[in-house]
Amino acid sequence: QVQLVESGGGLVQPGGSLRLSCAASGSDFSRWPMGWYRQAPGKPRELVATVTGDGSTNYADSVKGRFTISRDNAKNTVYLEMNSLKSEDTAVYYCYCHMGHIFYWGQGTQVTVSS
Repeated sequence: QVQLVESGGGLVQPGGSLRLSCAASGSDFSRWPMGWYRQAPGKPRELVATVTGDGSTNYADSVKGRFTISRDNAKNTVYLEMNSLKSEDTAVYYCYCHMGHIFYWGQGTQVTVSS
């Protein structure tokens, strides 16, 4: 079955950096869009970044210029490089894959930006 497993979250100071990884298994993901959502306490889940199978990317306005999404199709892995982190980036970050009409989700990884 399809599984998405995130890693790389943690506690970081404002202005710091983190790199999230999402390892996918159970299918060939290379042609499907993948990306990241996040959800902060008391707020709806929001789209952070997406990358299509051919490498086209899209970002939320709030992270443009600070976050970079990439993927390695040979490893079935998608990454989110997060720089210049702010307190408002604190959230649980979820990896997803959109395969046809089905969304698959990871279990989430906590990112906390605090001094």
